[in-house]
Amino acid sequence: MPPSHRSHRRAVVIGAGLAGMLAAAVLSDAVDDVVVLDRDDLPEGPEHRRGLPQGRHAHLLMAGGLAAMEELMPGGSIRQRLLAAGAREIPLGHGMVALTPEGWFRRWRHDGPTMLSCTRALLDWTVRSTVLAHTGAEIRKVQAVGLAGDAGRVRGVRVATAAGEEELAADFVVDASGRGSRVVTWLRELGVTGVRERTVDAGQVNATRLYRTPAGAEQFPLTMVQSDPYGSRPGRSGMVLPIEGDRWMVSLAGTRGGEPPADPEGFLRYALDLPSPIVGRLVSGAEPLTDVYVSRSTSNIRRYLEKLPHWPEGFVALGDAIATYNPAYGQGMSVAAFHARLLNEELRRSGPDGPGLARRVQRGAARPVDAAWTAAVGQDVWYPDTRGARPGLADRLVTSYIRRLTRAATGSYRAATALWEVTSMRTGPERLLRPDTLLSVLNGPLLPPLSGPPFTAAERKIVEELDRTGG
Repeated sequence: MPPSHRSHRRAVVIGAGLAGMLAAAVLSDAVDDVVVLDRDDLPEGPEHRRGLPQGRHAHLLMAGGLAAMEELMPGGSIRQRLLAAGAREIPLGHGMVALTPEGWFRRWRHDGPTMLSCTRALLDWTVRSTVLAHTGAEIRKVQAVGLAGDAGRVRGVRVATAAGEEELAADFVVDASGRGSRVVTWLRELGVTGVRERTVDAGQVNATRLYRTPAGAEQFPLTMVQSDPYGSRPGRSGMVLPIEGDRWMVSLAGTRGGEPPADPEGFLRYALDLPSPIVGRLVSGAEPLTDVYVSRSTSNIRRYLEKLPHWPEGFVALGDAIATYNPAYGQGMSVAAFHARLLNEELRRSGPDGPGLARRVQRGAARPVDAAWTAAVGQDVWYPDTRGARPGLADRLVTSYIRRLTRAATGSYRAATALWEVTSMRTGPERLLRPDTLLSVLNGPLLPPLSGPPFTAAERKIVEELDRTGG
């Protein structure tokens, strides 16, 4: 195919997942044509897609990531579209019941930041259908097999066809192909070598089953038992997540040596045997709607693309193509939104032909990756049998502070607020070092620890009824 003329610019995005469709939305304002390539048959509704192994498990869209999406998405509020489709908005202040390694969080009168809870299928479909309806972007079912161009500039994408390989010319290319990206190989084929990669793998296995929300429990809070990285034992966790369609998504997770089983009876036993049995008690009397889905694609993988001394014009990698994180920490979707926002800012600054655009975006994309990577790996290194890293002195100092902050947050609203703002990705980790936060850490929890989950009387009644039903 001939290269596009300067007067008619084309962008090609590899991958029609969340990162790819957000990039397509941004690029549609800067070029004439946006073509999104994906090898999967994409569902026509909010259904699971084969190429997303973690898609069946719990996903939470944090406040920071949602705010970035709201800025970028065409056609009105994506938040309102998701809520209208049944997603739940959960205020961290009082809409969540959580047991941390330092004790139960309290529920405060104030909302705090909110997060959206729904299936990944609903989120992806809502974003994809919105972008396609309000931009000129198109999706082509085809597999990208490489980049066209040289070490100085990428000029398109090589795709597999029935007749062999074909070149799809482009003025700008985005690799948003996710965890399985071949960006390092593709760059090497252009003569760009020396990419440093790192993997930290705690061996976490996720197991998820959907249940019908019990009658009367439609407003039941998100309930979770967090994993404890510090006990010299495999991490084990579980959560009951309200999602669209009057359903509960129950996700269990365990690191190497403590993996949850795939059979229904073992799934329930595992939930009941967590540090608190609350997840198991809730689901023991609920009606299951699916089998147990299990997946193992949970390692933290980072490609330090921003460190390369030379970077080709006309090409960037975004989202999971740069780094993936243990999904337990709920960061990947927000990082993808931050990357799209950065791309938008740089395009507005210099246009798609601006010299150095791709390099600025690639370097800037490392900033949200740094924060997410540090948070995920900073916990995963503590699990026994984690491969790829062990805690060093810096990890010990940071972990000691975070544990003290978390302990303070179990009984201090000020400490809880600082923790919420960082975990919801509304602010960076520097928020944890503000003077008011440091003072909260020094003071510790101002209220005594809770002896059990802080349910309301009505919520306790639901738990007791489910206990009786399940027993």
